[in-house]
Amino acid sequence: MKIDLNCDLGEGFGAWSMGDDAAMMSIATSVNVACGFHAGDPDIMHKTVAMAKQHGVSIGAHPGFRDLHGFGRRPVPGITAAEIENLVAYQIGALQAVASLAGHKVTHVKAHGALSNVACEDDMTARAIAAAIKAVDPSLIFVVLANSKLVDAGEAAGLPLVHEVFADRAYEDDGNLVSRRKPGAVLHNPEEIAQRVLRMAQDGAVVSVTGKVIKMRTDTVCIHGDTRGAVEIARGVRSLLESSGITVAPFTCG
Repeated sequence: MKIDLNCDLGEGFGAWSMGDDAAMMSIATSVNVACGFHAGDPDIMHKTVAMAKQHGVSIGAHPGFRDLHGFGRRPVPGITAAEIENLVAYQIGALQAVASLAGHKVTHVKAHGALSNVACEDDMTARAIAAAIKAVDPSLIFVVLANSKLVDAGEAAGLPLVHEVFADRAYEDDGNLVSRRKPGAVLHNPEEIAQRVLRMAQDGAVVSVTGKVIKMRTDTVCIHGDTRGAVEIARGVRSLLESSGITVAPFTCG
């Protein structure tokens, strides 16, 4: 059995840093790089991509709503499909250019924050993200929340898909992530998280906040770089997976 560990990195801005990117880069097998709308800037993007190349880590674009103040975690009401396609394509292109400068290559796209959350439940948003990816490069892998509308949109667009589960986030009974506005939405206990991820990998399922077992294809597991204790969590997850005979390696399609 093989599984990927992905992490959202490059989420500082200017003089402000977010998380320990250098430490996470030595644990994750793929990273999603902020493209300047919710976080990141050209210098941080280049530094993150260069570190990824050095560590042999795959990189993907992590586009979000233009919301630096809210870290891309606030929905944008009234946004059109065309506007979503434009903002996603713009951010993918930005990372592709910076990656070329650093001698690396963008392999995947994963929507960030509110953009992803809305798309998981809204057909229009999901289809617009998929359309943008396909227009930029149909060979890019679309990282999608398992069992969400992103899966349907990616399949309809003919994109290669990787199904994602979250190590450090709680799930509702419908398979969606618990809103960060609710207590208990973000998990922090490294030992409990590691055991949870091992079950996800072995059983292809997550357990909701009420104890419901939800079957989910598990290709990649996300650990957020800005979660408190992220490095300890990631090390614990990777160590338990590997000691249980599961290979931790970048995802591939086809």
